[in-house]
Amino acid sequence: MAVTSRNDMMREVADLVQNLNQRSGVASAGALDELVANLLTHMPCAQHAGVTLTTARREIQTPWATDRYPALLDDAQRRLGEGPCLAAAWEHHVVRVDDIACEQRWPSFCREVLATTPIRSILAFELFTGQDTTGALNFYSESAHAFDDDSVEVGLTLATHAALAWHMVRRDEQFRSALASRDVIGQAKGMLMERFGIDALQAFELLKRLSQTSNTPLAGVAQQVVNHR
Repeated sequence: MAVTSRNDMMREVADLVQNLNQRSGVASAGALDELVANLLTHMPCAQHAGVTLTTARREIQTPWATDRYPALLDDAQRRLGEGPCLAAAWEHHVVRVDDIACEQRWPSFCREVLATTPIRSILAFELFTGQDTTGALNFYSESAHAFDDDSVEVGLTLATHAALAWHMVRRDEQFRSALASRDVIGQAKGMLMERFGIDALQAFELLKRLSQTSNTPLAGVAQQVVNHR
């Protein structure tokens, strides 16, 4: 890929990430679908793309994909406990499968892919790693030996932008959750102040004690107070 073309690609993807940063709520999920579809256009040797998420309990999800095949492959990896996308997410590196028919690392997975899908080569990148969640950005081709060293270089750039987009969405979700918790705690404090004739600090201390004695998060205790007013 020429330098100018690669620079154009980076600008276009960066613009999409910036657009994502300006959205909020439900719109962010649609923006991530749009981003994954755009990333696929910059990997012309691939026909499918998706994101694999895994949790600390080894749960596996496919939150964004261009079509049904990424989810099918993730489901196979979940059931079999092996596969290239899991290796990229769990072992923190780039994984390239040149030919599913000849791949020896994940025999059960490869047999199922051969029997149930047209996928013949895979390129997977670690997307991010966190305390509870890891992820991989994956490209799939229906041709063997579709991905070369240049594909890996391009994919690393695309994965970097996708990771940035993911963190933006998580940040927005956490911010909205914090606002919601603050609001419900405020409501609960007001109700306790009115019912027991106490001030705001005393109401907050009461909520804290209830949280500690019930081993329930403060926001959860506040929600219970509001629900049972």
